[in-house]
Amino acid sequence: MTVQIILAVLIISMIGRGIFQLTGEKVTYDASDGTGQTTGNREIQADAIGISITTAGKLAVMADGIGKENTGKVCASLAVKEFMEAFSFYKSLHNPEYFFERTMYSVHMNMQKTLEERRGGASVGAVFLADGRLYYAMAGQVRIALLRNGELIPLSEGQTIGVLAQRAYKDGRMSRQETIWSMEDTEIWNYVGKDGFHQMEVGELPVELKKGDLVVMMTKGIFDEVSYADMEKILTNPALTAQEKADRIIRKAEWSDAPDKENGSVMVLLTDGAMRI
Repeated sequence: MTVQIILAVLIISMIGRGIFQLTGEKVTYDASDGTGQTTGNREIQADAIGISITTAGKLAVMADGIGKENTGKVCASLAVKEFMEAFSFYKSLHNPEYFFERTMYSVHMNMQKTLEERRGGASVGAVFLADGRLYYAMAGQVRIALLRNGELIPLSEGQTIGVLAQRAYKDGRMSRQETIWSMEDTEIWNYVGKDGFHQMEVGELPVELKKGDLVVMMTKGIFDEVSYADMEKILTNPALTAQEKADRIIRKAEWSDAPDKENGSVMVLLTDGAMRI
């Protein structure tokens, strides 16, 4: 009798799968987020990433370490670890902006204690997804983008000299020619752990998510080596899981013939049904 029941369940399962295929409905076997990393041309991987899904929602954190030898790696790991630990205490998160600010400054203070006399720090980006909304915060140079309707839409600007110059021009504090001279300057002027750290970039309003949206986070070794057009081709491929998309973006970065490639990390975050456990 037991064998007959098992066979009946298997037959029903196969029939159900066939119905889905005949009606054109896609059967999803992988509902996991995608992550990937490459060391580029560096000796040490100084990026760190983390994802946590709880009843409060989904938190994804990415840190790009700054510093000689293993200093950057230590700083990046500290940032992600502290964000994950802080988030673990929440059963619900009603004020993500406050959480970002409090945790980012706590990371900064602990990072400076760890660094002591050494120079270092980390660019840190954090994304929180809950109840169909996206919230983000970023210090330094982690790119956060939203894939919607086949287009990769940048959300974070980055805290570089070039971006700072563009803001100064809009505010009337810098001439057009001075702005043009500064726009290509990618030096980071603000990051966690730096003396004088005082500001982070926060989304002014939450992004209302739509079905099919993907969120992408990346560090310099990815956005310097892989164009948005190439990423869009990979991310819009319906035959690939989120992990396979992340893997292909990493391979694309590794195929770049740039002589001085940075560490690279990418996270492809699902938004449909992946915000609650």
